[in-house]
Amino acid sequence: NKGWTYAKHLLSHERTNIADVNRAKRELERLKRIAKTEGVWDDLRFRDQIALLEVDVVALEMLVLRVLSAEKSGKNSLDIAGLLKIKGSEIQQRYTELMMLSAGPFALPFIEEAMEAGWQGNFPGGVTANAPLASTYFNMRKTTIYGGSNEVQRNIVAQTVLG
Repeated sequence: NKGWTYAKHLLSHERTNIADVNRAKRELERLKRIAKTEGVWDDLRFRDQIALLEVDVVALEMLVLRVLSAEKSGKNSLDIAGLLKIKGSEIQQRYTELMMLSAGPFALPFIEEAMEAGWQGNFPGGVTANAPLASTYFNMRKTTIYGGSNEVQRNIVAQTVLG
């Protein structure tokens, strides 16, 4: 009866995937482009937030590699995978929040024509690249809930690691 062993293996993979390091790297570069385009890149405090986020993304990548190494050597990595889920989802929320701040009002544009029947989705200049930021921001709020809420994950990690 290896049901729990298989379940733990699947949960570990799920939580590793939720961390989504590659997306975090892509979105970090996108955040930098938006910040430069919208003029907030010159704000040193804002750049500090981006730098801290970048450090967290690199740390998350190292943690993913540690989990994959443990999996390859046959060790249980469920406790570390829980940390991946926690940190990965928090990073996802942080980069979408910083994108919203970077884009300012263009993150959630009001397009009067969109209210009219027959609108074809044509955005005015400057809005196109940033238009999906608000929907992505709101969509990423769920990441700390699915795959086991971060509060529950913290408890599991604490019980596993601290005893």
